[in-house]
Amino acid sequence: MKKFIAAAAAALAITTLGAGSASAEGDQTIAEIATTTEGFSTLVAALGAADLVGPFDSCDDAPTTVFAPTDEAFAAALEALGMTAEQLLADTELLTSVLTYHVVAGSVDAATVVGLSEATTLNGAPIMIEVVDGGVVLNGSVNVVATDIMACNGIIHVIDAVLLPPAETGEMPATGSSSNSLLLLGGSLLLAGLGTTVALRRRTVTA
Repeated sequence: MKKFIAAAAAALAITTLGAGSASAEGDQTIAEIATTTEGFSTLVAALGAADLVGPFDSCDDAPTTVFAPTDEAFAAALEALGMTAEQLLADTELLTSVLTYHVVAGSVDAATVVGLSEATTLNGAPIMIEVVDGGVVLNGSVNVVATDIMACNGIIHVIDAVLLPPAETGEMPATGSSSNSLLLLGGSLLLAGLGTTVALRRRTVTA
């Protein structure tokens, strides 16, 4: 899985981001930052369950940009979907699909993000990007609330909700849908219900 993610990241970095991508900075990996920073425990648990920590745990990894939901974002999605922690791990393939929808190849800093209308994720599906009232909004409703947390293997931007990948019809599923696939999709992410407040040095995205 790590080799697949690394190869996909390298290929997408060349084809979709171009010269506008920033160089990665920092002496910690994305995995180390997520593990040691208060507010990302649910994301870390989800990556572990899907065996996806490997692509983010070395400074030698291909650089990636992670749009990271906070524990509060996961808790809100869990409540909205009516899921319990016990319903989570039935479909690791689906879990992987959702988590890779939060990752873009290359180091894409905030200055680059605001100039994009979309970004192709490692899932293969694009995230739609727009600037609204000076802030960046993903897929029409998910706000970027902190930016440019630099790692040696990429960048983390913090978001206030869980991104759901497009359904097979090409449309975004609604977060309150009662479909079994969406319940699994949302539940697969919400591993621990560890709601804590994010403690980060935040910089709001501005155009």
